[in-house]
Amino acid sequence: MQNPAMTSAVDPQLITRILFQGHSDFLIVLFYLIGYAAIATFCWGVYVTGFRKYSRGQPIRFSELRQRFVALLGTVLSHRTLRRRDRGAGRAHAMIFFGFVVLFTGTSIITLQADITERLFGYKFWYGNFYLGFSLVLDVAGVGFLGGMLYMMNRRKWMKLPKLDYRRPDRAPDEAQFDRDRYRREDWAFLWILVLIGVTGYLLEGARQVWLQDDPTVWPVRWWQPFGTLVSYALIELGVTADGAHGFRTALWWFHGMLALSFIAVLPWTKAKHIFTSIGSLMFKDLRAAQQLPKTDPTADKIGYGKITDFTWKHLLNLDACTKCGRCHEACPATATGYPLSPRDFILTLREFANHALQNGAMPDEEALVVHGRGSNQVFAETLWSCRTCMACVEICPVAVEHVPIIVQMRRKLVEDGDMDPLLQKTLQGIAKNGNSFNESRRKRAAWTKKLPFEIKDARKEQVDFAWFVGDYASFDPRNQKVSQSFAKILHHIGMDFGIFYEGESNSGNDVRRVGEEGLYEMLAENNIAMLKQSIFNKVITTDPHSYNTIKNEYPDFGGAVEIEHYTSVVKRLIDDGVIKLRKKLDYRVTFHDPCHLGRYNKGYEPPRDILKALGCELVEMARSRDNSFCCGAGGGRIWMPDPVGIDKPSQNRMHEAAQIEGLQIFVVCCPKDLTMFEDGLKTAGYEGKFIVKELIELLDEAMELAEPVAAAPQLEHA
Repeated sequence: MQNPAMTSAVDPQLITRILFQGHSDFLIVLFYLIGYAAIATFCWGVYVTGFRKYSRGQPIRFSELRQRFVALLGTVLSHRTLRRRDRGAGRAHAMIFFGFVVLFTGTSIITLQADITERLFGYKFWYGNFYLGFSLVLDVAGVGFLGGMLYMMNRRKWMKLPKLDYRRPDRAPDEAQFDRDRYRREDWAFLWILVLIGVTGYLLEGARQVWLQDDPTVWPVRWWQPFGTLVSYALIELGVTADGAHGFRTALWWFHGMLALSFIAVLPWTKAKHIFTSIGSLMFKDLRAAQQLPKTDPTADKIGYGKITDFTWKHLLNLDACTKCGRCHEACPATATGYPLSPRDFILTLREFANHALQNGAMPDEEALVVHGRGSNQVFAETLWSCRTCMACVEICPVAVEHVPIIVQMRRKLVEDGDMDPLLQKTLQGIAKNGNSFNESRRKRAAWTKKLPFEIKDARKEQVDFAWFVGDYASFDPRNQKVSQSFAKILHHIGMDFGIFYEGESNSGNDVRRVGEEGLYEMLAENNIAMLKQSIFNKVITTDPHSYNTIKNEYPDFGGAVEIEHYTSVVKRLIDDGVIKLRKKLDYRVTFHDPCHLGRYNKGYEPPRDILKALGCELVEMARSRDNSFCCGAGGGRIWMPDPVGIDKPSQNRMHEAAQIEGLQIFVVCCPKDLTMFEDGLKTAGYEGKFIVKELIELLDEAMELAEPVAAAPQLEHA
């Protein structure tokens, strides 16, 4: 069908744009030479900053490539990871991304005809209706592209977002690497170059229309390039003639072309590299990055990451994928409370180190490969020990950078070298000797049961339905012992057939592993697995999210696969089935803290909330909840290390947040370590007497009013 804009006197094949119109053969050849040089420079950069660099890391293989690619497409097309917790930036990036893709595709189509189909086969397709529709799509896409870029400029210049402040918490203000001002310059250069490419593109459209306004193949169809046409009218209003537009367009054509080719040439060495590295990082994303840490080779002569060449190629790729968006920086409890760690700056430090060490032709000596230390772009030990392994950084990263696994790998090297806090070292020695972090005799593990008016079965000796893996804090900490006693009374009251492992149970090893003590972890795991295999039960239940995580996700790697549930999902099911009867409605105004290892690690967000609703409590969510929950500060072994004087602890920070809830009565937790950390934080933050911290089990105990025993044991169904 003929376009109404075309007259019968005009051949549709003439409705097109001649690429090098007005250029001599010499200038055309010169442009191609410069273009080929830019492409060659780009390819060399990809090799140097990509293939050669990553090949110097340790090998790692991936399966299910098709499924990974499909998941990647879903993530990229939906932009879901970029929209999380920053919708403005997500929308702007989508405008930039899709605008760029359309413009790049358009340029590729033009190149396809000019350099391949027309040159080799004499076949042309870029004319007539296709050309006009093509022009309209590109014109609109360019506006979206520029709109996104301008929003990003506004975001950096006027919004003053703390997460875009590149000052480092692990360096002093007088140190050369503290400010990292060059990153700001790089950001602005990146934005301005792309804005200039976009703006000059519209100026070229407008100038061409003014120049060829008497051409029947150009001016009559001008509105198929609506924004370029608006520019042409502006130029005419400014008094630009056809000859003036021709000269202006010629100069601008070269400026625009050289800018675009320069961008392509230097792309592998700039911020723009993330166009490729972030896609690679998402493609090879580890869906269980922190839940299931990698095993070590027992025959290896070294452990962990001591040198940059110890990193896997995937983790080297992660370093380059970081876009400096600051979301991990914003989410990190260590950063928020003044510790010398920012997940973003940690990754950028390692990126700079890797670039310096691995991008040169010749490998540097062994000393220059060591990533630990206090030299330029080395990582301080105190930076690594500041991490809570709460996984907030991994959870929010839009490009799947694996901060926590990298930190743990580097900690493994520190542990091997004995570079740790003396109190942590003493705790680990106690765990190795007695199987618990309190350095108490194994025989005292079940001492809390002696105050109960009934005996709890020994799951090692008697068959039970549910085997309760109690955990260290629930067994030895006096405050948590009361919670354990309440839970035991609840289970006994409803007639549940359950038992515990008494002194046969050892520390589960979850936090030992995240400290970096892999050898001790494997010993603990093997001991617990042997005990589990010798016992007869249908399912393991635990009140400790830390134990829940490692038994569920990591013990199977060591031959210890068992079915395990956190108590909240079990209790929720028992309430729904009418087995647990709630006699008293609790009219408390409460808020709930998601434990990292139950929430972010294992997505157990709903059961605790369902229980609170069943109890009759009014639940008011804190601003940071569910996958954005703020760590209590205990994870990653930090509960076994002293905090620096004068620093606001994560638990105190969380209490400040909870205190903002008007009329709050109870801060509810469902983790023994949370109970310990937040009761301390409540006092030290100055909120004692304003609200209290309670375990969910204690509220359940209160609502059940356990004065009356149940007549007969019910038959329980498993999930």
